[in-house]
Amino acid sequence: MSKVLICGIKNCDTMQKALKWLRAHDVDYDFYDYKESGLHRDAFDQALAAHGWENVLNKRGLTWRKLPDEVKASMNDAQALAVALENPSILKRPLLVTSDGTVTLGFSPERYAALFNL
Repeated sequence: MSKVLICGIKNCDTMQKALKWLRAHDVDYDFYDYKESGLHRDAFDQALAAHGWENVLNKRGLTWRKLPDEVKASMNDAQALAVALENPSILKRPLLVTSDGTVTLGFSPERYAALFNL
């Protein structure tokens, strides 16, 4: 399998679990850190197309809760992009893109095992 792209924040517990799982199963990956490099626009666009903003944005996190109510009420794809560009911490983590373009949000060992046929 070709290398996968995994996007997130290095210090996130869920990211640490996902990265550990990938290493343990010898999955070759590139890690993209939102905190260091900002939004990965291509991965975001793929995730948005595959899952919609409602699933790409983490609506249970502090970043979402801090948004003004009028921003949350008027959220759409364009608004989600603007918010994510300003604060990529709002994205669900990890965001994983395989070489065939499959986009997976979040982490579970079972979902990753199925994704990589392990």
